[in-house]
Amino acid sequence: MDGHGWDERREPEKRQRVVWAVVGTDIGPLLLAATHEGLVNVVFHATESVRERAVERLASRFGEQPVEEPGSPLLAEAIRQFTAYFAGERHDFELPLDWSLISGFNRQVLRELASGVPYGAVVGYGDLADRVGRPGAAQAVGAAMGANPLPVVVPCHRVVESGGGLGGFGGGLETKRKLLALEGVLPEPLF
Repeated sequence: MDGHGWDERREPEKRQRVVWAVVGTDIGPLLLAATHEGLVNVVFHATESVRERAVERLASRFGEQPVEEPGSPLLAEAIRQFTAYFAGERHDFELPLDWSLISGFNRQVLRELASGVPYGAVVGYGDLADRVGRPGAAQAVGAAMGANPLPVVVPCHRVVESGGGLGGFGGGLETKRKLLALEGVLPEPLF
């Protein structure tokens, strides 16, 4: 027994421990959440109200109230790798991921993005649609990027418009610019 009592044993398919912490970064505070499967959620601009909504969504999805636990072993490696990434010392995340917040086409697209678009590279929405065997599904790829529960680790910031535009981004275009500048794709802003 792990201290959560009989409820967890009664409904193991619905109850899963979720821990979370906020990490300060160059793009603002990020909420990182993990389960025993791996990192499950990364949330931009983790102000108090954003954190509350994110924690409510996770509680609804996993059937148990997430616990703020910055020292959790479930988060330690993720925090270390995010810190190294934003310090320019790490180009690739090597973390177990819990894909349970996303399914179907969106999961297929995000897995392809995670494995096939390296640090310092970008891909067009249409190109990514082609890679998953869905030519012409650029809009659906855009929707998948918007639904990404694991931004930065699953690098939706690397997906751009074919004409050279940045495209949209759940964390805001300034955040996308900063991430692409960090990876050397865009120049750092002068001011």
